[in-house]
Amino acid sequence: MKVQFWGAAQTVTGSMHLVQVGDKRILLDCGLYQGKRKIAFEKNRNMPFDGSSIDAVVLSHAHIDHSGNLPSLSASGFRGPIYSTSATRDLASFMLLDSAKIQVNDVRYVNKKRRKNNQALFEPLYGPEHAAAALRQFRTIEYGHLFSPVDGVKCRFHVAGHMLGASIVEVNLTDPDSGETKRLVFTGDIGRSDMPILRDPAVVEGADYVIMEATYGNRNHQPGSDVKQTLKEIAEETYADRGKLIIPAFSVGRTQEIVYRLNLLAEAGELPPMPVYVDSPLAVNATDVFRSHVECYNDDMVNAILTEEDEDPLNFDNLTYIRKVEESKTLNTSTESCIIISASGMCEGGRILHHLKNNIEDPTTRILFAGYQAPHTLGRILLDGSLDKVKIYGEEYEVKAKVSHLTGSSGHADQKNLLEWAKETTAKGDVKQIALVHCELDSATEFKKKLEKLKLGPVMIPAPGDEMPM
Repeated sequence: MKVQFWGAAQTVTGSMHLVQVGDKRILLDCGLYQGKRKIAFEKNRNMPFDGSSIDAVVLSHAHIDHSGNLPSLSASGFRGPIYSTSATRDLASFMLLDSAKIQVNDVRYVNKKRRKNNQALFEPLYGPEHAAAALRQFRTIEYGHLFSPVDGVKCRFHVAGHMLGASIVEVNLTDPDSGETKRLVFTGDIGRSDMPILRDPAVVEGADYVIMEATYGNRNHQPGSDVKQTLKEIAEETYADRGKLIIPAFSVGRTQEIVYRLNLLAEAGELPPMPVYVDSPLAVNATDVFRSHVECYNDDMVNAILTEEDEDPLNFDNLTYIRKVEESKTLNTSTESCIIISASGMCEGGRILHHLKNNIEDPTTRILFAGYQAPHTLGRILLDGSLDKVKIYGEEYEVKAKVSHLTGSSGHADQKNLLEWAKETTAKGDVKQIALVHCELDSATEFKKKLEKLKLGPVMIPAPGDEMPM
């Protein structure tokens, strides 16, 4: 038995870990790698195995860096089941189709210019038909229920607190030769405690092996940061300047969290009288999914539903959810002071690029990042402030907008939270190996030192293709 690490190894995106038990092969996640366009395209198109060699997929959650290459897997011959919670399946049904649509549209947009310049045309990674094929392979299992994806393996989903439906995956593997059973715990992405909307992450005891995310393994979130107050202050500043506040946000999870906090401000009469737009068809669909999965909510969210007059913490006066392209284009030509929440969160595609190119050269514009920005993405470049000019759809734009970061809004546990989770999870077991994934090398290196100091078990930082025998 072994695990081979193919994605999110010494990097954050592209989660993909191959578990082998005898002649059975299970894939934990199948995400898209995000980074430099050319490198990302090659990594995502050239999978390290044939899809027909995989017996089953167990999906931790629906974020594209964990689920986004499932259509490619199906297109390469995978015909097995994809296991997830029902909330994850419902979100993935929109996210995978949206991912396919964005890829097709973005390639079409770029190819217009390439065709004029007699350059070779690009092909999208996959299309809607591949996404639809993958979605037919989903099988849903709720939190706490035991299921067997293949003979000799029994799994269970536990609440991860990272996004709606996100799971920590417990994998119990029986060695076909010795008959010995070992427990592997895969964290997926661990959320933070006491966050809006979702329940806190669960602790899974008795682990023999742990595959653990360490996105923020080298830092702690800013203590005492008040996300709601920060949103209020930057909205007031933008309104005073008659500018636009543009918030690149992941359509699923971060958008709903921001809307929830803006709703609190609106309910308290503390939000400036400026319209708020959620300009992302995926975010609109995802918000509807959020409303149908009360089982994922924490007590505060449930209480808000029961006490608010409109019984909807994801809606308020002056908020408009936008689906139509024509309405989105109107925002680009509008001179009104407003808040625009749009995707993608790392500014790598979608409608956010159009909002940026139309407003980034205006000094009254504020760009507020609300989540992690992977290296080499446009979001990371803007957040780092490393360039005076950036390219959007192949054209250069001067960065005159004010760029800032909404600290305290991350959906990932920080170093302190991760250490607490690791201590609790390993307290009653004899952990033989901890593998740190979903993190950059500097984060992994520091977090490894912290874990080793606590003597929680041997720690490895796998590179792509490395194996963990079990």
